[in-house]
Amino acid sequence: MKSNPVFSPFKCFAQVSNPHDRLSCKQTLFLVNMESQRHGCFSITIQLTTWLLLLATVSITPSHAVPRRGPYDEKPKYGNPISEIKYSSPSCRSHVSSLTEFGGVGDGTTLNTNAFRSAVEHLSQYSSTGGGMLYVPAGKWLTGPFNLTSYFTLFLHKDATILATQDVNQWPLIDPLPSYGRGRDKPGGRYSSLIGGANLTDVVITGDNGTIDGQGASWWQKFHKNQLKYTRGYLIELLHSDQILISNLTLVNSPAWNIHPVYSSNIVVSGITILAPVHSPNTDGINPDSCSQVRIEDCYVVSGDDCVAIKSGWDEYGISYGMPSEHIVIRRLTCISPTSAVIALGSEMSGGIQDVRAEDITAINSESGVRIKTAPGRGAYVKDVYVRGMNLNTMKWAFWMTGNYKSHPDDKYDPNAMPEVTNISYSNVVATEVTTAARLEGIPNDAFTGICISNVTVGMAKSKKYAWTCTDVEGVSSDVSPQPCEPLQGKHAGSCPFPTESLPIDTVEFQQCSYTLP
Repeated sequence: MKSNPVFSPFKCFAQVSNPHDRLSCKQTLFLVNMESQRHGCFSITIQLTTWLLLLATVSITPSHAVPRRGPYDEKPKYGNPISEIKYSSPSCRSHVSSLTEFGGVGDGTTLNTNAFRSAVEHLSQYSSTGGGMLYVPAGKWLTGPFNLTSYFTLFLHKDATILATQDVNQWPLIDPLPSYGRGRDKPGGRYSSLIGGANLTDVVITGDNGTIDGQGASWWQKFHKNQLKYTRGYLIELLHSDQILISNLTLVNSPAWNIHPVYSSNIVVSGITILAPVHSPNTDGINPDSCSQVRIEDCYVVSGDDCVAIKSGWDEYGISYGMPSEHIVIRRLTCISPTSAVIALGSEMSGGIQDVRAEDITAINSESGVRIKTAPGRGAYVKDVYVRGMNLNTMKWAFWMTGNYKSHPDDKYDPNAMPEVTNISYSNVVATEVTTAARLEGIPNDAFTGICISNVTVGMAKSKKYAWTCTDVEGVSSDVSPQPCEPLQGKHAGSCPFPTESLPIDTVEFQQCSYTLP
């Protein structure tokens, strides 16, 4: 049987020549090793390999998971701008302003909410004459929530940090999403996201790997103590928008979800690092929600919840709104999430999820690889899901599907609204140190069908009599070890299907733009 090789730290170093990229390998290895030691679950061989590579390079701290990848080598003092800005965008901006022009003070204590809002309002006047860009210089820029505008770029210098205020009173309350009917944490409204916007066209959030820090610890504490009356805000949420690019940034310690495009299309999330404590509540990485034509690539996520979660509304509210998530590509994703999934579909999927393509996925110390979550009352469908090329290291389950996810917004859902789960393909998967190969639980009288699993090797942490648990599922398999459960033992010739045609979002290219600061 042919199998993909497991993740190799030596290969990581051998395949890159740029010293900054080698530093990225080193930093990833550092986090992997620290996390694995903390849980006592990584092999001695991998630990020794990791530390040998670390000793061969300069020392780092785990708080910077991805190197500063931009073209600037100098480290300016606070407020001293670089001379040239380089960025990718659907269109190059004709008008550029610095946050300092609007009274911004990057000392980490001065509140800059009005400066951000004034800057965006000023630059919005150029939407029809080449668009505007707001440059955030080096410094720590404390702020409350603010919204973006169309034909607009928010650019962070490599030493710039946007700090979310911890003063709850600075976070405006907004209505719940119509496809959810209530806040995700609590009934009723919700707190605004730190960076938001609605009905936008051509919006870019990028930088030279600058940082957006949600300072979420106080939110997590209040959540655990049930001290919040409303649902926590997210770091970035854009609604009803088209042509979104979020790239080359580090997002840390979000109060809840990090990136949440909803009711939107033509979205690219690229080169993003997301970091949160692995037991922080609901700090999902990237959650496209009722979105179409989405490309997620080259991202690294350490999370207290799902690294990527695809959603489309909750029970009767999602059914009524009826807007699916579809045509989504996820590639070259690396995830650490000990309590959740690398890629989750659902559980809020009542508008439907269709045509999801994931490949070249690496997971380390995560609960499950790809997880499908649904329940009676959700309705709609999860179908045409294609996954290939996964390296999974230290997992509870390699594959997990459940039709018994009991979270509901209220008691008004229709228990007879059964979801359809069909045409799910997994191929070319290597997993090591796995507790249970698969936990596949459909719904009685509503089986999950069309499951195809091929060219899969699962290395068990301990020998188990039953490596697979399957109920109410149907499918086929080929070259799978250990042998799958009986409902999946239908013979299949060759690999499971994966679409050969590209999606329109795959052909989207961006202009390479530059601007010389005065």
